[in-house]
Amino acid sequence: MTSISQNPPTSAHVDEQIVDLRTPLLIDLDHALIRADPLAEAALAYVAANPLRMMYLPAWMLGGRDNLRRKLSGVAPPDPDLIPVDEEIVNLALEAKRQGREVYLVTSRDEEVARTIAARFSFVDGIITSDDATNSSGAHRAAVVRGRFTGGYDYVGHGPADLQVWQSARAIIAVAPDSATLRKIRALDKPTTVIEHKSRLRALIEAARLHQWVKNTLIFVPAVLSGTIIEPATAIKCMLAFFALGLIAVGTYLVNDLLDIAHDRRHWSKRFRPIAAGDLPIGLAIATAAVSIIAGLSVGAAVGSGVLISLTIYLALTLAYSISLKRLPILDVTVLATLFTLRIAVGIAAAAVFASPWLLVFSMTLFASLSIAKRYTEIQRAASKGEENVPGRGYITADAPLVLGLGLATGTTSVVILVLFLIFDALERDIYSNPRWLWLFPVIMFLWLGRIWLICQRGQLNDDPVLFALKDRQSLILGALSAAAFGLALLGVPP
Repeated sequence: MTSISQNPPTSAHVDEQIVDLRTPLLIDLDHALIRADPLAEAALAYVAANPLRMMYLPAWMLGGRDNLRRKLSGVAPPDPDLIPVDEEIVNLALEAKRQGREVYLVTSRDEEVARTIAARFSFVDGIITSDDATNSSGAHRAAVVRGRFTGGYDYVGHGPADLQVWQSARAIIAVAPDSATLRKIRALDKPTTVIEHKSRLRALIEAARLHQWVKNTLIFVPAVLSGTIIEPATAIKCMLAFFALGLIAVGTYLVNDLLDIAHDRRHWSKRFRPIAAGDLPIGLAIATAAVSIIAGLSVGAAVGSGVLISLTIYLALTLAYSISLKRLPILDVTVLATLFTLRIAVGIAAAAVFASPWLLVFSMTLFASLSIAKRYTEIQRAASKGEENVPGRGYITADAPLVLGLGLATGTTSVVILVLFLIFDALERDIYSNPRWLWLFPVIMFLWLGRIWLICQRGQLNDDPVLFALKDRQSLILGALSAAAFGLALLGVPP
């Protein structure tokens, strides 16, 4: 909490402070206490159930929020117990309650919805809300508040619509106001406290999941294995394809998080994602996703038609996965493995090299195993909480033995395919001066997959195996050994 201005605590203020303890605390429910937009989330849930419904939303939105709210009245509202709230405001309200002050929520929602949300909080003494005939915002809200609390009040608000309410308040608590609103607040010359939130830029960067770009390095694999990576033109094309895929991935991550808000809030780690946590506004996320995807496709088109086609397939499959395929058992992990393999396909198109079928099959089996490890971890977590179904997925906890078996089988198969890839493809290429060093690859891969599944079976694996590998010391050592083996094979160092 950052105090902007505060009357000094002198003896002349003793009586005033005693009165202050009796001053009710009013909190804007919609934009201060709650860190989400339930109406926007209802619209997303409506579209997620059937993407063709998107055509209705623009016309409904032209009729205003009230019209949109009526049209979406049949959509199940967000779970009030899972809606993210500002913990500083909650603590402020609890402290006011401890002091014996009354705490009221002010909202423009209909009373039934407001009371459902308010039931979550023990500190609420009442609700000031709108009904079908009035509008509890702006000037009307200020008039209602002044008429009801003639002895004064402290008000927790957010933006320009609250300025008229603040004009009659004893003290101002502003939650993440913009710079223009903050200047007007200061002009009121009242005791003011500002509660800052995580910056939207920081939230956007976090939602972009830039660490996941490490997956896109698969684009360079075909050029490296073919030896064409040393050609400047090929290196530039691969780099541009890398950035193009990264931009598209950012857009699809945002789309996935937008469509999965309800499930993410029930997840042990995904509930902290910026959209689910309320740190990133839905409108900004939608706009960023659109710009990022368009930019990625544009860069891909500049590299070549093959890259653009591969990126388009990747985009279509990713969106299909986010909308529905991720809820279909077995098919979901097959799609994830295909998306990893499409990264290699993008690299093949960028480098204009021969597509080794061994490499593509190895990629499918390896990443199927890693994707299954992620699902197995989710099943374990659900089982540990006594749940029968995995939220947002098509699995039940009874599927654990089958999923474990599939993961071990695909992982073992990937090692076998890697051996065959070396025998029938890699060892026959003339780019390696001493290809015997490549035989370390299957050994290293077996050790790494064994570690992944050992940690996974113990229930200690992060829900993202790639992120786990980036932080795991033993995984990093095995990765360094792989790079060393590849370098020794190129340089022709005798074993």
